[in-house]
Amino acid sequence: MIAAKTPWKDYMGDVPMHLDYFEGSMFEGIEATAKKFPSYTAFDFMGKATTYGQLVQEIETCAKSLKTLGIRPGDKITVAMPNCPQAIYMFYAINRVGAIASMIHPLSAEKEIEFYLNDSGSVAAITLDQFYGKFANIRKNTGIRNLIITSIADALSPVMKVGYALTQGRKVAPIPKDAPVIMWKDFKVLSTCGHEYAVKREAGDPAVILYSGGTTGTSKGIVLTNKNFNALAQQVVATNPMFRPGDKMLAAMPVFHGFGLGVCIHTMLFNGGRCILVPRFTPKSYANDLVKHRCNFIAGVPTLYEALLRLKDMDGADLSCLKGVFSGGDSLSVELKKKFDKFLYDHKASIQVREGYGTTETVTACCLTPTHMSKEGSIGLPFPDTYIKIVEPGTDKEVPYGQEGEILLAGPTVMQEYMHHPEETAQTLRKHEDGLTWVYTGDLGIMDEQGFVYFKGRAKRMIVTSGYNVYPAQLENILDAHDFVQMSCVIGVPDSYKMQKVKAFVKLAAGVAATDATKQAIMDHCRKHIAKYAMPYDIEFKDEIPKTLVGKVAYRVLEEEELKKQEKS
Repeated sequence: MIAAKTPWKDYMGDVPMHLDYFEGSMFEGIEATAKKFPSYTAFDFMGKATTYGQLVQEIETCAKSLKTLGIRPGDKITVAMPNCPQAIYMFYAINRVGAIASMIHPLSAEKEIEFYLNDSGSVAAITLDQFYGKFANIRKNTGIRNLIITSIADALSPVMKVGYALTQGRKVAPIPKDAPVIMWKDFKVLSTCGHEYAVKREAGDPAVILYSGGTTGTSKGIVLTNKNFNALAQQVVATNPMFRPGDKMLAAMPVFHGFGLGVCIHTMLFNGGRCILVPRFTPKSYANDLVKHRCNFIAGVPTLYEALLRLKDMDGADLSCLKGVFSGGDSLSVELKKKFDKFLYDHKASIQVREGYGTTETVTACCLTPTHMSKEGSIGLPFPDTYIKIVEPGTDKEVPYGQEGEILLAGPTVMQEYMHHPEETAQTLRKHEDGLTWVYTGDLGIMDEQGFVYFKGRAKRMIVTSGYNVYPAQLENILDAHDFVQMSCVIGVPDSYKMQKVKAFVKLAAGVAATDATKQAIMDHCRKHIAKYAMPYDIEFKDEIPKTLVGKVAYRVLEEEELKKQEKS
């Protein structure tokens, strides 16, 4: 069998082939860490540190409040939050009461939020005051019984709270006094009602829903278990033996994304690390936090590292504190890796950037470049207890070393299912004669004779912009729903910063003029239904959208046309 078990021992002798996995819940994993290191700092947020002891206390308080609200085991609760303390407290409190956390992007469009709430069947949600309006506008169309509203100010020290109120806080519209919501302060008071709240959950119980496009581009809830997250936390540290409790991770990757939630938050808290929580960042603020906090680990998408290279603020910065720099979410080009490795060397770091690979169907990363050995263009080796094999697309027939095929994954982080989509679950998760359940990723790659994997492209139609996955079919459905549009096609256009940016082509309905006003009306329609990161930067009108011989939209023709335009310019 070509899919040999993890060959880490050949390249890093202190990385075990097999791990004994924690069999409790995510909360129980954090609780065990807090008992070992109660006075260690779990996270820092805008100048305020929270210890592990305080973290567990806050989680317990929120769990009691959730029980008072009538939250039952198996209930879904939506968390639409940036990286802030309340998001962490609620994530683990939901786990503590046996409920399931549905993590969504707070910048999602109203209609997207409505879809997520209804698809998950959420009975409650928590979001920031600045996003209240979006929830208020669609709440009547959902089954939300309780909407909890918090503010960044709720997590700040008294001094910082005053500063926030005079600056960012002034931009947030006040919540109407008669709004049917529970404010954070009132929510926490509910914990005093004295209900029995703790629910025992097993490792294999569903715990988290993350949304992704699946294999067809239709947004689906990926159901992940306690073990999926806990196993990831153990695997990441096993493949980074230089990690020590108390090490700092710059947690800027978002909590609603597998990379941010699984690696930057849960892995750190499960193992006694210290998260530097960043609710919103620019490359400049990211660089400042990295230097100010002397972070030991950072994780990001290639566009972030590309932006750091261009920052004058980094001139003379001392990055000797770094133990690990991880790149994921999109392919790291060979040239960008070389440039960033030189950047690290020039700033006194003794390490190089390590590329990883994974899918939300396996929480996030399941493959990583070893510490002391990399191969140009490789995404590294699979984690302990994780298998990768390359097959003829859609089959279980393995291809020889060095031959391109579809990347398949198996291991302890593989999802439970696509919620409400048994047919696509069966298409994506397949049990082979080896007894393993394999994820058919739809990604193309090769494996060399030493087990190193090379990502070669995406078999499924998808745009990756600044690390976010954008599925053209979803955007085309939204465009086609507008009265002015007869037909549309969405493609990714190469971009030096975002890697790809989104462009839409539209064939207008009969009698509709191709004017700026028409374009603006369609753009306005898009803004109501499409998240900011997925918005088309331009709409180009076409008399005809090119088609293949079997009548499908020939999106590759449009991609080639755009490339030629870029070459000429």
